[in-house]
Amino acid sequence: MNKHNRQFTIKEIIAKSEITNQSDLERALKLAGIEVTQATLSRDLREMGVVRANAAGTARYVLRSEKDDSRLKSLLGYEVTSIGANESMIVIKTLPGRAHGVAELIDSLEHPDILATIAGDNTVFIAPHSTRVIPKLTQTLRRFITED
Repeated sequence: MNKHNRQFTIKEIIAKSEITNQSDLERALKLAGIEVTQATLSRDLREMGVVRANAAGTARYVLRSEKDDSRLKSLLGYEVTSIGANESMIVIKTLPGRAHGVAELIDSLEHPDILATIAGDNTVFIAPHSTRVIPKLTQTLRRFITED
């Protein structure tokens, strides 16, 4: 099966089912006759703009459209309580239980200066590619979260 058909099937599954993790999605794809590796599935989800969103206390995969960006920004503005940095990383504090969703949205930006994010319950650690970009990256994140 080609990439286009596989991604279309992923969209259908996410739209019709409450998929909460990649293992569930991989099983659903297998039932649809599509064998896929975890790496390919992760790449597909990133390319398609699929994010995990909290709905009624459950995180599930949803498709993000470009018009959702303003809603995502306002949601981030509500969930993020502070952004700080030291000489080696950026720390974002969130409302309790919201760090994973915030980290997922930051990851979806695919910003070239972000090496990785790590999320706890109410804290996101952002490791930059270089410590020299921390001030600029902190400002970029602040603007992304607070811009209308």
